[in-house]
Amino acid sequence: MLPRISVSIINYRTADMTLDCVRSVLADIARANLNPDAIQIVVVDNKSGDGSAERIEGWIAAQSPPVPVTLVKATENSGYSGGHNRGMAAVRAESYLILNSDALLKPGFFTALTDTMARHPDAGLIVPRLEGEDGVGQINCFRFAGPASELIRGAATGPVTKLLKRHEVALTLAPPDDQIEWASFACILLNGRMVDAIGPMDEGYFLYYEDSEYCLRARRAGWRLVRAPDAVAIHFRGGSGPVKELAKAKKRAPEYYYRSRSRFMTQAHGKAGLLAANLAWYLGRGIAQMRRLLGKPVPQATENETRDLWIGAGSPLAPFRPKG
Repeated sequence: MLPRISVSIINYRTADMTLDCVRSVLADIARANLNPDAIQIVVVDNKSGDGSAERIEGWIAAQSPPVPVTLVKATENSGYSGGHNRGMAAVRAESYLILNSDALLKPGFFTALTDTMARHPDAGLIVPRLEGEDGVGQINCFRFAGPASELIRGAATGPVTKLLKRHEVALTLAPPDDQIEWASFACILLNGRMVDAIGPMDEGYFLYYEDSEYCLRARRAGWRLVRAPDAVAIHFRGGSGPVKELAKAKKRAPEYYYRSRSRFMTQAHGKAGLLAANLAWYLGRGIAQMRRLLGKPVPQATENETRDLWIGAGSPLAPFRPKG
């Protein structure tokens, strides 16, 4: 009999954080009083090379009684998609919980999640609630990015946002299920039948937009997303990757971010859609500059984005791996 849920967690040089995450999963498994074999945990070390894998391996071996945790040591850093694909492949299950190492499950998570699974057995993806460590909810449900949303982002100006509101990427904290086009993979449950039907995550992405693409593929195949608001995870944003902090500071994003953006825009809207998205962003920046005429400050753009938008545009579907 297959485990009901396999939890996939990627470690990349975050051993302490990863072990805290694993402990939170184990604690809630115990609270849920499920069959001991109902939930398995797979930690994929994405070739950290800093002793992380050995520390996690030693921790697993030292547990008494033994814990349902498997360590997979990847031979290369294949990014977010590749790491979780290895995690899902390691333990076949009815469903797969994709979980960031910078997240902790709150008490009652699995009870709420399995209740939602029982109510929506045909849902492709079940979306828990994310909170910061302060208990404030984090937006984790979105619309797909495209030319209109890039115009909004470039302009960063109220009237433009209001005019194109239905194209804004971020939804509210608790949107109706039928409005959700994609959800963050910081914490999400994938129906195993859906995974079998549409395949694994796209390893052409190294980091970012892989969750958008997977939800796009799922929706095109007829699978829907359903929220599980009572299944709550604490998400320490930026703990496992630098891009959100860089964006907040308007610092230059890594190459892989723009490669992923070009890949997704092309898969979602075609090559013409990628071109339209880039031009729409430039139009938005032009509108932003016009704020000077009203004596208002111009919203700052991300460093070097004027040029970086074109990273990957020449061959947007080429897979990317960082050097080194």
